[in-house]
Amino acid sequence: MKYAFRILLSSIVAGGLALPMLSGSAVAATKITVGMVIGGNGFHVPTYIAMDHGFFKKEGLDAHWVQLTGSGLVKAGLTGAADFVPIPSGGAQAALLGAKIIYVVGESLKSQWEIVTPKSIKTVEDLKGKTVGYGQEGGANYDEGAATLSRFFHMDPGRDYKVISFQSETGEVAALINGDVQGVLVSVPHAAVAVAAGYKVLLRTGDYLPRVGGTIWTMRSYYDKNENTVKHFIRAIAEAVMYLRTNKEGSIPTLQKYLGIKSPKEAGIVWDQLHDLFGAEVPKDLFHKLFEQRRQTMIKTHLWAADKPLPDPEQFIDRKLLDSTWAEMHYVPTNISTPTH
Repeated sequence: MKYAFRILLSSIVAGGLALPMLSGSAVAATKITVGMVIGGNGFHVPTYIAMDHGFFKKEGLDAHWVQLTGSGLVKAGLTGAADFVPIPSGGAQAALLGAKIIYVVGESLKSQWEIVTPKSIKTVEDLKGKTVGYGQEGGANYDEGAATLSRFFHMDPGRDYKVISFQSETGEVAALINGDVQGVLVSVPHAAVAVAAGYKVLLRTGDYLPRVGGTIWTMRSYYDKNENTVKHFIRAIAEAVMYLRTNKEGSIPTLQKYLGIKSPKEAGIVWDQLHDLFGAEVPKDLFHKLFEQRRQTMIKTHLWAADKPLPDPEQFIDRKLLDSTWAEMHYVPTNISTPTH
């Protein structure tokens, strides 16, 4: 009798111990949607790493892409069609116009846009009267090129040079090679493709416009209801950043897949140039510059009064959540100097 009782008690205990395991395995991962620019983008590599190398999954997130143009992703974020949007400049304009958004985590700490031209173009001024390929107006791969040429070379689109807007950077490079445009504004990975085809880098916007590239935002209404999900999203991006810093071999296939790079050797060169430029942190000075640069652009397009001051950008980011998350996971900030121009 006692022996049978012990067997029964053991079964109950074993069953009780097994219940948490069963319930844990039965809990579904939290579904999220993440913005992805058509054709890939060098600023967004940490999101690609997080998706392909299981960092979202590790944090209990069932992540799916929403693939659109930059301006399309901004609209998707504002309407709730995408939970996390890596278009910081478009988000800044939306915030300044009253949209209730909040930035959650960074990706890149240095501008990666480059103007690539035929070797016959010797100076920036040689682009006067020429046609230049940009991305969609309102996105960083339009605004940063236009802002750099306007502020530092006094060349405005439409007046001093023509602009053709493309939906993807791969389309820009193809147009350059076909001779349809005489210059293109593309991120470093796509610039590498053009350089390999015999073209040259004429200008690097990072020498003029330091920025937080690819910084990800969400609607405040989503944030308020899903703060724990946002925290795990931050962790996934931070883990991807640290992976990207040190794991060249593992990063190369992801660079090839999302940036359209056919050659592993070429992808390796891109990794050499970019791997230490990413950071999940969002430095206050660069975050402020993001909003001020957008304000200046809005003044030119009559969306912001010239005498209206910039509100404090810190209202659009939760530093407390970022800092506490870094402390918990022992995240090591990126050691990078910002441009001084």
